[in-house]
Amino acid sequence: MKKIDGFKSYQLLGVAVAAAIFMTGCASTPTVPAPTEQMAVSRAAITAASSAGGSEFAPVQLKSAMDKMDNAERAMGAKNYGLARQLAEESQVDAQLAAAAARAGKAQKAADALQESNRVLRNEIDRNTDK
Repeated sequence: MKKIDGFKSYQLLGVAVAAAIFMTGCASTPTVPAPTEQMAVSRAAITAASSAGGSEFAPVQLKSAMDKMDNAERAMGAKNYGLARQLAEESQVDAQLAAAAARAGKAQKAADALQESNRVLRNEIDRNTDK
């Protein structure tokens, strides 16, 4: 074996192979990208749920969505992007549930008002036909 600055060539080869394996391992480690798009979608879903009347008709679901969004933002700040994405997705689902519950609550309220209006009209018709 040929010596190079006190090292045998197989020692240098071993060091080179180890360095190559180390660098390959580091390069192949998947990095989770920041879920900025999901965060924006979740924020929009919360805004939509709030505008739809979520605080009146679905306060529990809306609060859950907002709490999860706060936790997702904290996870983003800590660069824990996997957790941030998961929490943002859960927040979006909770917000969509709140919006659907708000729409259902508004529809029920409108149906109740319509039934009451029909009842008043029937009473008026019955009173006029009894005369």
